[in-house]
Amino acid sequence: MKMLRFRSPSIRSLDQETLCTIRLLDDSEISCSIQRDTKGQFLLDHVCNHYNLLEKDYFGIRYVDPEKQRHWLDPSKPVVRQMKAQQPYMMCFRVKFYPNEPMKIKEELTRYLLYLQLKRDVYHGRLLCPFADAAYLGACIIQGELGDYDPDEHPSDYIRDFKLFPKQSLKLERKIIEIHKNELRGQSAALAELNMVQRAHTLETYGVDPHPCKDFTGSTAFLGFTATGFVVFQGNKRIHLLKWADVSKLKFEGKTFYVIGIQKEKKLVLTFHTSTPAACKHLWKCGVENQAFYKCAKSSQIKTVSSSNIFFKGSRYRYSGRVAKEVIEASSKIQRDPPTVRRAQFGQSRSYNSLSHKNLIMNMEPLVPLEAPPTEAELCDPGPVNAPAGDDVSPAAAAAAARVFTETSNGRPQTSKPELDEEDEESSNEALTISELVYSPCASMLPTPVEDNQGGVDLLFSSPVQSPAWLLRELHADPDIQAQLEAERERDRAYERVRQAGRSRVGGVLSSGLRLLSSNERANACLLSVARFVAVVTGVLLVVVPTLLLLLESDIDVSFLHEIRQTPEFQQFHYEYYCPLRRWALCKIGKALEKLWSD
Repeated sequence: MKMLRFRSPSIRSLDQETLCTIRLLDDSEISCSIQRDTKGQFLLDHVCNHYNLLEKDYFGIRYVDPEKQRHWLDPSKPVVRQMKAQQPYMMCFRVKFYPNEPMKIKEELTRYLLYLQLKRDVYHGRLLCPFADAAYLGACIIQGELGDYDPDEHPSDYIRDFKLFPKQSLKLERKIIEIHKNELRGQSAALAELNMVQRAHTLETYGVDPHPCKDFTGSTAFLGFTATGFVVFQGNKRIHLLKWADVSKLKFEGKTFYVIGIQKEKKLVLTFHTSTPAACKHLWKCGVENQAFYKCAKSSQIKTVSSSNIFFKGSRYRYSGRVAKEVIEASSKIQRDPPTVRRAQFGQSRSYNSLSHKNLIMNMEPLVPLEAPPTEAELCDPGPVNAPAGDDVSPAAAAAAARVFTETSNGRPQTSKPELDEEDEESSNEALTISELVYSPCASMLPTPVEDNQGGVDLLFSSPVQSPAWLLRELHADPDIQAQLEAERERDRAYERVRQAGRSRVGGVLSSGLRLLSSNERANACLLSVARFVAVVTGVLLVVVPTLLLLLESDIDVSFLHEIRQTPEFQQFHYEYYCPLRRWALCKIGKALEKLWSD
């Protein structure tokens, strides 16, 4: 592990250091100490310097909060303010934006890191593929790990030493061996990795980080964002593809996520429901970032977006970074000598069986209770099908992930049987494909991992808090609510007595007096409300206006003022609204003064 210490110009934070551990794509780790005001970009640069990586815009750092909600580390904000977990911090370095044209990646090092990410996607069931594509991808991985097939070194079952897929059969292993023997001979590791990336790029789930949701019918769906656009999967079928050019707005309110666009010249509004508001906000931010990265031609075109149409309401966010076209253009200008690519040696790879026998058991063993909940490090990537939320699977979590649910021919779910032996598989007439698995990689962005035998994703969307009966019981148990209800009943009884008395001649006078008194009370209450509103508005203006002038017009370089000035929202307000308004006001004042002097 390497240690690096970042020094901040802030004197107050020199003695406040925090240890961060970042898990890389090959499962190695690097650590560094950061200051209180160290921003996320420092950590990203630290990892890229470790790799000697220049094409860094495709990558990001992911972390998980104590509620097991995943986040991408914001490079423009201090790390400590984003992390809610206890120190030391654990994060993961991952591919954030998958290149739409992998052949335009300039350096072999960047392609190798993308290859490592895709290998993880294959292993954890995120990159679904038919049988033929699965066999080819597996053969490319084997060629990159072992080189050419050698009958003296490789026994007949040498593929068993590798765990490549969440559902790996003898038939699939034989096909991988056949392709490895005959089609990939003579290919270097770099060429085999490139072939694997090219084939993976053609698949529908390339670059999809699945977000589990419920659609308007209550059915489970998985949302994702690719270079092409917004996609929706149900089962293992893609049911929606809305290109970025046709997506006009992404918004969320609470746990509801909206995609507003145009399809076939008609307005389209897709509505989905997540399990928590935090999950919905994470989904929205991922969509905003992907749309900006893939759709915009220049980073200067990126605008701050709001989660709501109401001014100053809802979340506001702006992607800060280069877009895909700028990244490709910058890559073409790289002139340095290619850096050395340090590949994991055989036996150190995640796919090697020395790991899978111990820590990555996925052989459909009986489900056993978890001995301990997954750690934060285990949650940085979605896991295998129906596994706890992490691609860094612990032994206990791996055992819990062993029970996998598949779809039978009649569409009803059943628990998968243990792997077939050779005779059973030969007698089976049904062609085994990886894409037969229901597309439910993992409830990775949901608050807690849930097993399918306990209701799966559906359990996370059914909360007793949402029950009307529960809500009524809670209300009636509240003493304050009871006191309010009793006061209302007393007022109703008094009003009824007055109304009955008003039926008599004397009662008529009393009723008129009560109505007059009631109208005076309402008028007084209205005036009091208006006075309070005016006082609040006046107080806000007395605070906000001087603060804005201090930020916009003064040169005072205080730390918190400097941070506010550097935010994208403030810069957009300054250049798009305040500067034109100031020029207009100065022009009007100048004309008025000229007219006054001429008179």
